[in-house]
Amino acid sequence: MPKRILIQLDCDPQPSTFDAVVAVDAGADVLLRHGGVTTDNVVSLVHGAMFTRGGQDLAATAIFVGGSDVAAAEAVYERIRQTFFGPVRVGVMLDPAGANTTASAAVVAAGRHLPLADLSTAGHLQALVLGGTGPVGQRVARLLARRNVRVAVASRSLSRAADVCRRIEADVQGATLQPVETLAATPTGAFREALEQAELIVAAGAAGVTLLDAAGRQLARKARVLIDLNAVPPAGIDGIVATDKAKMEGGVVVYGALGVGGTKMKIHRAAIAKLFESTSAMLDAEEMLAIGESL
Repeated sequence: MPKRILIQLDCDPQPSTFDAVVAVDAGADVLLRHGGVTTDNVVSLVHGAMFTRGGQDLAATAIFVGGSDVAAAEAVYERIRQTFFGPVRVGVMLDPAGANTTASAAVVAAGRHLPLADLSTAGHLQALVLGGTGPVGQRVARLLARRNVRVAVASRSLSRAADVCRRIEADVQGATLQPVETLAATPTGAFREALEQAELIVAAGAAGVTLLDAAGRQLARKARVLIDLNAVPPAGIDGIVATDKAKMEGGVVVYGALGVGGTKMKIHRAAIAKLFESTSAMLDAEEMLAIGESL
């Protein structure tokens, strides 16, 4: 059996040490790391993965695409997909800035307490994603929309929220999304209505920024699950501690970033292992959610 080689293609100048450590812990025998990867220079790197092994041995080579620039990583991922032809391909995983694994873990956590897997009832669920235009927020919204959940995408920029909603609706047939603006200190209008109706609230904004304060939490009377993905104080949702995991607070289940983080790490490691199972593996957020739900 040939050694399992993972080729780490990072769009940042220096490849992520975090991703490298997880790759080794997930069972990669050899890790080849490349920084500064772009759509212009990635093809030759992919060809090196495609043409050095043949037959069943090709499955022992795989590619991980990462980096802090999510749009750039997505473009590289698509360029890689276009480079493959016929059976000459290797498994590829996309997880820029941990966005896919984190979003998948958040939805897995929500699904432990809400009927997200039952499409007949999920359509009645209302979710609110705070920081919904960021890398993680967009993916949380997309994954929930695929579960037939009605999603309000909240942002300080209504136009950016509307753009995210349009792109998800174009990608997810039958998706129901609503953009809401969060500029006002006191929730008003569409944002207040979304807050009052939401059964699931996920905060996926920038680190160290409170997106839902104590007064806002009081308005979220229908909330059954609150998930804060911000690990840096102050909390993204007031009162949630990073280590909270399925903690009950006044009839509401709450998760902090580290409470979700254990599942995120399991998904990350399992996804890397899955890359070596088939040369046809192409792992984006949806595939990682499926992995998380199977754990």
